[in-house]
Amino acid sequence: SLQLHRPCDRLSNVYPPSPKSGWDSFCWAIWFRQVPNHNNASDPGVSAKQIWIDVVDEGDQRCLTFTDNGSGMTPNKLHKMLSFGFTEKGSGKSSQQAIGVYGNGFKSGSMRLGRDALIFTKNGGCQSVGMLSQTYLHNIKAQAVMVPIVPFNQQTNILLLVVTEDSTASLAAILKHSIISSEEQIHAHFDSIHSKKGTKILIWNIRRAKDGKTEIDFETDPTDFRLPEIQTEEIKKGLSNSGSLRHHQNIPDMYYSLRAYLSILYLKPRTQVILRGKKIQARLVSKKLSYIEHDVYKPQFSVSYCDSTRYV
Repeated sequence: SLQLHRPCDRLSNVYPPSPKSGWDSFCWAIWFRQVPNHNNASDPGVSAKQIWIDVVDEGDQRCLTFTDNGSGMTPNKLHKMLSFGFTEKGSGKSSQQAIGVYGNGFKSGSMRLGRDALIFTKNGGCQSVGMLSQTYLHNIKAQAVMVPIVPFNQQTNILLLVVTEDSTASLAAILKHSIISSEEQIHAHFDSIHSKKGTKILIWNIRRAKDGKTEIDFETDPTDFRLPEIQTEEIKKGLSNSGSLRHHQNIPDMYYSLRAYLSILYLKPRTQVILRGKKIQARLVSKKLSYIEHDVYKPQFSVSYCDSTRYV
């Protein structure tokens, strides 16, 4: 067992236990197109009607923000969300298939976008802030993933000490090692979730390319997130080499534009996405196809295969 002598923070549990806690193994997630946490807005039981995605300046840091008006989370659920390999999806009776069932989507996705994240959530009675931060873990020389979580009474804004015994020390850790330096700033972020319930994710120390520029282009289109031109050219070259794109054709905008990608992300959109203050206009791909082909696949197994797998 690990003894860090830091009673302030909970360990972010690993299910099942992992032989190493280094961050490198969790930073393989695909591009920003996997909008962290909120790409599951169509999951069964999710009540979010709207999601806001934006980029803001917090002090001297440029930050990504993801905000929804869903049900929010209790401190316990927030801790589970920040724990690797933990998920409750698939345990219900809903016939709708959940997106992401391995319990690593938010962690891998957010840490691919930036080194540090704060999660603000409120569920109508309690509002909590949690921190998942590579910078923090490096600063305290942690040997395991630790996540400070601080709950407040949503009506009085008073720190709740009975929910978690480490609330005071966790608050001190967040104020010292994040871009938030006061309780007033924390409550300002809670207030920026305009509904009574909801969640806001703030990601900073955004990943940068070798030239020092952020891996996401925020400047070309003020209503969009885009891949830098140099990466777009690399994608075009790859598509051309694979035969998916002819030399005289332009690369489809969904390959480099988050706005274009989100417009076709869901077959049946149920959640409205607002990117940088402008609504995403959903395009139903199934209704725009010139030709549709239906194919039924019926797997056939040999007797020897069935006998061999029976004892696996």
